[in-house]
Amino acid sequence: MDVRAAEREVRRHSAELKKELRLGDLVLTQILFITGLFWFGTAGKLGSSHIMFWIPAVLLFYIPSGMVVVHLNREMPLEGGIYQWAKLRFGDAAGFLVAWNIWASTVLSLSMMASQLADNLAAGFGPSGAWIAESKGITVASGALVMGGLMLVARRGLALGRWIHDAGGLVLIVILAAMAVFAVPRWFRGGAAVAPVALSFPAVSLLNLNILGKMSFGAFFGFDGAAIFSGECRDRHVARSMGRSVWLAAPVIALIYILGTSFVLVFTQPDSIDLISPAAQALTRGSQGMGIAAFIAPLAAILVICQLLGFSSLSFNAVLRLPMVAGWDHLLPAWLSRLHPRYKTPVGSIVFIGVVAVVFTILGNLGVGAQEAFQQLANANMICYALTYLVMFAIPLVARGEKPAWGVRLAAFSGFMMTLLYAGLSIFPIIDVKNAASFTVKVSGVVIGINVAGALFFQHAQRKRG
Repeated sequence: MDVRAAEREVRRHSAELKKELRLGDLVLTQILFITGLFWFGTAGKLGSSHIMFWIPAVLLFYIPSGMVVVHLNREMPLEGGIYQWAKLRFGDAAGFLVAWNIWASTVLSLSMMASQLADNLAAGFGPSGAWIAESKGITVASGALVMGGLMLVARRGLALGRWIHDAGGLVLIVILAAMAVFAVPRWFRGGAAVAPVALSFPAVSLLNLNILGKMSFGAFFGFDGAAIFSGECRDRHVARSMGRSVWLAAPVIALIYILGTSFVLVFTQPDSIDLISPAAQALTRGSQGMGIAAFIAPLAAILVICQLLGFSSLSFNAVLRLPMVAGWDHLLPAWLSRLHPRYKTPVGSIVFIGVVAVVFTILGNLGVGAQEAFQQLANANMICYALTYLVMFAIPLVARGEKPAWGVRLAAFSGFMMTLLYAGLSIFPIIDVKNAASFTVKVSGVVIGINVAGALFFQHAQRKRG
């Protein structure tokens, strides 16, 4: 009865929110939230055998995560998604720490955006703009400027934001099509830098296991992202729409990753791949032999920046809902949940998250190069999200009141183990860094510090609520 009462309370609060999302919006949200262009570069480090890692990543993590998310969303189609699932099955503390880690992960992800913006701006200007990627001032300034824009869009709500998110999802498909135009003819003429696909396993090594974890959890997590907006869907049967969006988006996302990685390898040796913007690098190199690089390089940079802005807006809109729903449970100050009288968006949460993201952008770029700064922020943010997925996969396995089918249990176990592999190995770098031990300490320290701070804050909130 306590669970039913909690669900009714969430639905009561959700009734105030505007219902803006249709099935098409949810499908493009899934594509945009999950697909990261920089994963083309991570997978490309494996060379021609990347396909032999994408396949087990799909079978052992991607499909299982979709099954578990559909199962949980069918049981609890509530605004806040995974926060509500963890809270209702494992208690307030688990729910709060899940939301805390997603919040921290997304703030770190938004901080990474500045490095990606600078890298693509540099690519757009060609060789004369190479210095832009390593300019701390431009990186921080561009990140702060875009963050201000994201805050204004978030204040207006999904009535505006969904169009930006839909455009970002469509741009992903356009980028893949543009890469195919340059890569496919060269591939079939035998002019690829390396064989784009080879059905052979690479040697077993710590680096390759690290990349397998990244290509499983890192590249394919995110089906829970759209569920955060469950209270803002137009369809009264929210679980049905969410389930359809998962299975419609899944094959498109898998195809984008496999083909995108192959197209990158057509033009670039594995040890020369740009881990921040491999798609822009491939488009630029593909156009050089045709005499149109001066036109294509800026266009490629613009497309990637548009996709990045769409993803950043989606992430920002998703994460600001978590303080809002935690505020409904009186675990955070009331001003984080207070809705704008016209747009029904949590203005306090918007301002707070935007300011913190800018601070992390500044801290993440102190004393290291652009590629290393990007990897530090990427690893820390993804480990935080991995911790939430360990909780999510544990729900069908051990939570009280759960009686899922054996297929769902098997999927949950597979997803749990692949997530654990990712989290355990991601404290190590996959690029040459100034000090590997320092890299590991920084990433571990950030993750531990975030969770200690979250536990202490929850204790304080519990005492105050009591």
